Amino acid sequence: MFRGATSLNLDAKGRLAVPSRHRDALFAESAGRVVLTAHPHRCLLLYPQPAWEPIQAKVMSLSSFDRQSSALQRLLVGYAEDLDLDSAGRLLISSALREFAGLEKQAMLVGQGSHFELWSMESWKAQLEQAMAGDGMELPSELEGFSL
Repeated sequence: MFRGATSLNLDAKGRLAVPSRHRDALFAESAGRVVLTAHPHRCLLLYPQPAWEPIQAKVMSLSSFDRQSSALQRLLVGYAEDLDLDSAGRLLISSALREFAGLEKQAMLVGQGSHFELWSMESWKAQLEQAMAGDGMELPSELEGFSL
């Protein structure tokens, strides 16, 4: 289970050091093999490879003749990259994915249970501001009556 938010720095080569608590879990779950891809919200998604495979299969089972489905296939599968954590627990993020997400020096790694979101610091702050302002915070009907 991946949770928590961590501020990280990318090095000059575009590498990102995964925090040790998550690194250990990624090695245990997938031998350090992960998939990094684009998300429509302009962040990146980081999945252990075994967790990614059923998602890719489901996305690719959608009709390529449907505009929304094919756009999602192009984004999620088209940008997907198979990566291995190096011996120092780092990931090399391609220039295409860094450009897509606007990643420069600082980033936020945000646990989402089965995977992570990787945000540029600027986009993460904007996301938080929207959430705190209440924009788009209506709960879906499935959570009617939900309480913390």
